[in-house]
Amino acid sequence: MAKAGETLEPCIYVACLAAYNAGFLHGVWIEVEDDGDAVWAAIKAMLQASPIPMAEEYAIHDYEDFGGLEIAEYASIEKVIAIGAFLRERGKLGAMLAAHFGGDIEQAGEALEDSYRGVFESLADCFQAFTEETTTIPENLRLYIDYEAMARDAELSGDVFTIKTAHDEVHVFWGR
Repeated sequence: MAKAGETLEPCIYVACLAAYNAGFLHGVWIEVEDDGDAVWAAIKAMLQASPIPMAEEYAIHDYEDFGGLEIAEYASIEKVIAIGAFLRERGKLGAMLAAHFGGDIEQAGEALEDSYRGVFESLADCFQAFTEETTTIPENLRLYIDYEAMARDAELSGDVFTIKTAHDEVHVFWGR
């Protein structure tokens, strides 16, 4: 269910800390898939191949395709896998929504499931569509309705929030 047209394929660069502390760059890029065992196997294989015998500690030194979300150097692999699964399913919109919620993918997922109104060219277009769906407007009054003002008031009051993914692509979510 990737939204906003962009699929994400997150990966992390995991480095051996013993090698790093000894002045060697030793690590591996790992695709963050749903299979935690595969990620752990790749980490263990990298540590076993370390130029420093019996290396045990690792850190995430880089990451790609997390849609702007930050991955901490010592983030738990389980958390990284959960974020990766969320991003593969929800795409760039999911990443932007998670960023809106301070990186909280659970809150972002709830917003997508429970509060998502749709994608519109503008917030005013959303309010026009909503108003026309829920109210019969006499033809002689149509030109007097200020959808821009309705949209602005709703956004300022917290009744809605938006994620803009393109110039003419605004994803609308009901607030509170």
